[in-house]
Amino acid sequence: MEDVENLFHPSLENTLMKLDPEDGRQILEYFRTHALLSREKALLQASVREQKKLLVENGKLKKDIEQLKEQLQENQHRRRAKAPPPRCLSPAPSTAAPQPPAGATAAVPTGCLPPSSTSQESKERRGRRRRACPAPSAPGPAPLWVEPTPEVTRLDLRVGRILNTRRHPVAGNLWVQEVDIGEAEPRTVVSTLASDLEELSGSLAVLLCNQKACKVRGVVSQARLLLCSAPSDDTVELLAPPTGSAPGDKVTLVDYPGQPDRQLPPRQGVWERVRGELRVNARGVASYRGGGLQVGGKGLCRAPSLTNCPIR
Repeated sequence: MEDVENLFHPSLENTLMKLDPEDGRQILEYFRTHALLSREKALLQASVREQKKLLVENGKLKKDIEQLKEQLQENQHRRRAKAPPPRCLSPAPSTAAPQPPAGATAAVPTGCLPPSSTSQESKERRGRRRRACPAPSAPGPAPLWVEPTPEVTRLDLRVGRILNTRRHPVAGNLWVQEVDIGEAEPRTVVSTLASDLEELSGSLAVLLCNQKACKVRGVVSQARLLLCSAPSDDTVELLAPPTGSAPGDKVTLVDYPGQPDRQLPPRQGVWERVRGELRVNARGVASYRGGGLQVGGKGLCRAPSLTNCPIR
């Protein structure tokens, strides 16, 4: 509060009181209140940034722990594979055994007694052999349970600005957009938009950027626009990023920062599985399994007017 009071010089207060004796004090109070709110807002934003930083570090630690566990299991398998099989050593053969004299009984070597011998020495030798055999190793520790990362984190979702929109040269129901996503060159996108969306040049949108480029009726589409569509009619809206977003900003799932694939494998059908659970909820917020899609430090992605509808 003392910092806020110091913002207003006594001469400023005197000047305001002279200009407007009735409302001067209320104006000063308004300025003080506004300064306090601005300071609290700055502190809140700093706290949110710190929280996001901790979430990213937590995700990295989870990955490091998983890698260490895999390395430990591989080392255990290698040690078991390299361990020699259990075997019992036999006494080294003598170089030249002397022939027994005629009529004498040949002495039987101790290490060559038949298994049926019941002598005390044979029993002790068999006991030593059993003790030399290693006991089976105990199974390794059970792996710790790790919360699975949602598959939506494999999508490279970014904010883009539509530079221009034109009709497809061949297909009348398709549109071609040039979109700036923060790269050196804009990307070409082919989409199915209603006719009233032709004047959207300059609008911000959310795009899927790591889908493999493909030709759509002769035009190469290098990304996918995320659209909100009402199931009851043909109303279609662009999924809008939060205010203050800029081309190239990453769109992530709340509490799951993740690392997207460089390119989605076409045969795995990642987008087809994820899109079934991408929806706009009752508050108009884009969500996946209850978690909102966000631009870090700027807010949540929303549909302009639609609610309770799928995202495609």
